[in-house]
Amino acid sequence: MTPQQIEAYVDAAAAVHGLALDPAHRPGVLQFFALAAAMADTVARVPLSPHDESAVHFTPLAVGGTS
Repeated sequence: MTPQQIEAYVDAAAAVHGLALDPAHRPGVLQFFALAAAMADTVARVPLSPHDESAVHFTPLAVGGTS
């Protein structure tokens, strides 16, 4: 997303949700939204085939790598 698109999205999302964005917080919100958008773009670029499926169940490992 371009900086202009990020600003437009943040403004629209805040308005839709009735959030008042403090002008002092705006630069940080835009910065972190840009970071999130970049991460989402990275994930969206991973090629998937029709046979790829999401995990049905996630089981975390205990500390030390064993369960």
